[in-house]
Amino acid sequence: MNGKVLIIEEQPAIREQAVSAMQFLEYSPVVALSGAGELADRIGNEAEVEMVLLGCPGSGQPASAVIARIKAHDPSIPVILMCEPGAARPGAEVEAAVVDILETPLRARRLALALQKIEGRCGQPRDAGHARSMELFRSLAGSSPGIQQVRRMIEKVAPSDANVLIVGESGTGKEVVARHIHHHSPRRARPFVPLNCGAIPPELLESELFGHEKGAFTGAITSRQGRFEMADGGTLFLDEIGDMSLPMQVKLLRVLQERTFERVGSNKSITVNVRIIAATHVDLEKAIEAGRFREDLFYRLNVFPIETPPLRDRIEDLPLLVNDLVERVVHDGQARIRLAQRAVQSLAQYKWPGNVRELANLIERLSILYPNGTIDVQDLPRKYQSPELLTQAVAEPMSLPNGDAEDLQNIRLPRDGIDLKEHLTRLEYNLIRQALDEADWVVAHAAKRLMMGRTTLVEKMRKFGLGREDVTAEI
Repeated sequence: MNGKVLIIEEQPAIREQAVSAMQFLEYSPVVALSGAGELADRIGNEAEVEMVLLGCPGSGQPASAVIARIKAHDPSIPVILMCEPGAARPGAEVEAAVVDILETPLRARRLALALQKIEGRCGQPRDAGHARSMELFRSLAGSSPGIQQVRRMIEKVAPSDANVLIVGESGTGKEVVARHIHHHSPRRARPFVPLNCGAIPPELLESELFGHEKGAFTGAITSRQGRFEMADGGTLFLDEIGDMSLPMQVKLLRVLQERTFERVGSNKSITVNVRIIAATHVDLEKAIEAGRFREDLFYRLNVFPIETPPLRDRIEDLPLLVNDLVERVVHDGQARIRLAQRAVQSLAQYKWPGNVRELANLIERLSILYPNGTIDVQDLPRKYQSPELLTQAVAEPMSLPNGDAEDLQNIRLPRDGIDLKEHLTRLEYNLIRQALDEADWVVAHAAKRLMMGRTTLVEKMRKFGLGREDVTAEI
């Protein structure tokens, strides 16, 4: 982040502490305002303002009003909200408009995490007048060399009309990269049209790409536009291009060369202005050697190659990705969860064959299993559990956090309230089930793990309907 950071805070002590924290983290220049009065002129006259750290704006103005003024000048400016300990949570509208909410005095670690989140989402050129969406930046968050290189490549190619070939394993975010390129290109006001070439039968792919006329084949009861026509003036994203049949590759090559095509069942030529971005997990050069992909089409598409790194090669980005994906599930209406440091360390030892997509599915699953809970290593599905960390977790006695611990501060009552009895019953069930699993369903051993009498445990098992036949069930 090379532009100015604005700090708005009425109280001098908090304002000075915020300036010191930002300078300690090597963010500069930092401009501190005593209130929101100068805000409009400051943002309006200084185009290089990149971020706002908002505390108490003074003059009786609510934070929501100041945020609205900031977003009116530029919807893409990220805002971090500072609030005093114990203050009521802001409304849903304010929470949705800010990157993070931090308690004062600021903690360097929490502030650094919020700033890293901004760097991950906003590493591209500013797009004034267009809010950045969480969906757009999903899986490109991070500061690893691989993902920084991807962002640099996007920045270089986006303004041009060059064809782009994105290569990488499944789940690494190839479509996200394609949407990034379109979003930062002069074509962003026109459609972005995706098509998965591997998901459509070869006999239907021609109609999907070029459209068809009424009566062109059985079932063609009306005329229909193809994806090329839909994307006119915009971007056509051809995912899994390596799965396209050779006859279809010939037809696609002709369209790329001449920029004209005919609908199926028509002899009328249609001319379109479309940028092509293709993606594949297949090594196309090996496919060419095997005779499965045309070399001339490869060179047409491979004008500007971008490689998306697998998650195992950017594992240092995992904590930020986890936080980003937790925010996503909350944004989608599911419960917020928190992963303990040991759980994140365990995930970092996994190889992630499904990459970011697999991580996103795991976070969604955990938010369903443990709503509003803190996830430790023993709560993870078995394949994500590090044996060493699991042994460490099992060996430690379970204890509640201290009253001033950050873990306790992060526990939040859901906005809609909670059925406490049901929540505690579910927690008791899961802990009993874990103890039985770890003790191979030897009740005496499980009772010892739970520090309760064997008879009491048997009664609770009967209450919950737990028996040895449930050993394969997954809670």
